[in-house]
Amino acid sequence: MMHKQAGIVCFLLIVFVLSGCHSTKTYQWGVHDMNRPQPPVVTPGKKNHLPPSDAIVLFDGTDLSAWQGGAWKVENGYMEVAPDSGGIQTKQGFGSCQLHIEWATPEVVAGQGQGRGNSGVFLMGRYEVQILDSFDNPTYPDGQAAAIYGQNPPLVNACRKPGQWQSYDIIFKRPVFNKKGKLISPATITVLHNGVLVQNHWVIEGITYHKKRAAYEPHADKEPILLQDHGNPTRFRNIWIRPLND
Repeated sequence: MMHKQAGIVCFLLIVFVLSGCHSTKTYQWGVHDMNRPQPPVVTPGKKNHLPPSDAIVLFDGTDLSAWQGGAWKVENGYMEVAPDSGGIQTKQGFGSCQLHIEWATPEVVAGQGQGRGNSGVFLMGRYEVQILDSFDNPTYPDGQAAAIYGQNPPLVNACRKPGQWQSYDIIFKRPVFNKKGKLISPATITVLHNGVLVQNHWVIEGITYHKKRAAYEPHADKEPILLQDHGNPTRFRNIWIRPLND
């Protein structure tokens, strides 16, 4: 009996030591180590929402050279959806990113629910942050402005009145698939609507569908950003992006 108990104690001691070894972290840099590389210097925009020095400007109010698709018009520093012409998407593909975009729904209110100022920002052409006139306009919560469409309502409704300019600041981490197309880690998203946190590191459930539960399908590491034509003359301006390392 003594030998058996001694063996158990020895086994538990070994497990404890090994567990401690696995939990011990190793660091490349010491605390307050001056040899640690300094972060790159980035110059912020001179005014709020203007692109920082390391951003890629996707639309500066002059032309659609960074985009392809529908025949949207450009005037007065903004571009406007040409209803029934189709959506537009960036010529360049992006993965994880920080995206800034400003938008305005029609000042003259027409329709209700999903028929009022409807559009959307599709990260990687698949994962939608809804655009909608949600000012005094009830609809299903996972379809209102700043919702991850069909998945997660915003934390609050931060919509301004119709016709007023609004902003989204989006932090998006792309999903990762292995070589066989199996999902390794899902996408996550954080959204500020008019400076108000409305999506807090939400884990995206999959590709955006209508009246269908989201699910993932494998795709490339970088895909275009798409702006939706949903039949409403929505306007966009001041669009810029900062690709982020995974």
